[in-house]
Amino acid sequence: MQLVSDLVTRIPEFRRTYETHVFHQGGVLPHVFFWDVVQDTVRSFLGEAPDAADWRRTLDFLEEQSARGVLGIDEVIVTSFLGDLPSPQEPGHAIVEQLGPVMAAKFVRIRPLG
Repeated sequence: MQLVSDLVTRIPEFRRTYETHVFHQGGVLPHVFFWDVVQDTVRSFLGEAPDAADWRRTLDFLEEQSARGVLGIDEVIVTSFLGDLPSPQEPGHAIVEQLGPVMAAKFVRIRPLG
């Protein structure tokens, strides 16, 4: 999917994750790949992964993609990024306060209780 390719091109720190994903999955499965993107992004937000992509760059990229209104892109971002962000009782939940306006509105629709 183009979203995954664009993410890896724009944020090369995801290249190794991408290559490992393709090796294990035999191709690109965007929803599965984005599980790793969520994990790396939250670890970066918490300061637990200094070599990970800066969480701000990832959120900026995803905000731009969300604003495009492309159904397939929205499906992956909403289902497999926003939907997998930490719950209120989990470390890293505060990242939801950093979402851009487009993703924040989508997040509230799918998870009104956080």
